Amino acid sequence: MTVAELTIEQNAPIPTWFRIGGCADRLARPESIDDIRRCFDIDRDAHVLGDGANLLVHDAGIDRLVVSLDAPAFVRTSEPRRDGADVVLKVGAGVRLPRLINETVRMGLGGLEALAGIPGAMGGIVRMNAGGAFGEIKDFVRTVHAVDRDGTEHAIDASDAEFGYRRSAFGDVVITAVELALRPAGVNQLRARLGDVTAYKKRTQPMAKKSAGCCFKNPTLAEPIDGIGDAGDRVSAGLLIDRAGCKGLAIGGASVSELHANFVTTAKQARAADVIELLDDVARRVLDRFGVRLEREVVIWQRGDASRGS
Repeated sequence: MTVAELTIEQNAPIPTWFRIGGCADRLARPESIDDIRRCFDIDRDAHVLGDGANLLVHDAGIDRLVVSLDAPAFVRTSEPRRDGADVVLKVGAGVRLPRLINETVRMGLGGLEALAGIPGAMGGIVRMNAGGAFGEIKDFVRTVHAVDRDGTEHAIDASDAEFGYRRSAFGDVVITAVELALRPAGVNQLRARLGDVTAYKKRTQPMAKKSAGCCFKNPTLAEPIDGIGDAGDRVSAGLLIDRAGCKGLAIGGASVSELHANFVTTAKQARAADVIELLDDVARRVLDRFGVRLEREVVIWQRGDASRGS
């Protein structure tokens, strides 16, 4: 199906890091900003697909138009530009973070190696302010380029991005590119740092398994919990899940990792319904044990859903 030179795929698979889930009734691969505008003309509530790193699609698939930013226009990285002590790169929203980290290390540009082991494409990485023990993407963002659902383009300074823990101000716009400010450093030094961070992640997370990374956000305690933290502390969701006895818990082909309790891994026979039921069970057990309500970090797409997370 073609709409004004925009090809719409029918019953298209949606790749996710869980490697399970249903298809999109309609999927578009825009090659320009104008094509993104055409997508919104077709479906104003279109869902934007990055790398599928924190995404689970219901087994029945999704009826919203899915917009995949994997065309050449959105997977480019500019030539580096010097600006004072910084080196600025403009990176397309579809560029995968692991690839970009390797590129910047080879170029002798430091900073992103602290985010090693975090999956995702740059649009989603910035939108959720992805990060971990060694830093967050907000530490390097200078400007975010986006288009809203009325088709207007914006260049948004990082100071207006409202970055916080796993959030930003970009919930209802489509990020098309990001300008990052990095610092020159020795290549050997950066490779060593990248190796250290990667080794830590391999020791503490099920990197070789099919997983979407952390499933729940780290909560802030409303009341003190002995051995966990004081009121007002942001604590590890994985620790709460572990202490609630959920490590190794399994439903169908989905299971809570024995290595890191905030990871759910999937076997070949897993269904999205298994993961959803397991996440609900884990959240219920943590609530019953500690009175803490966990918030999902994994986004779930399903039919009739107008939420636009990716």
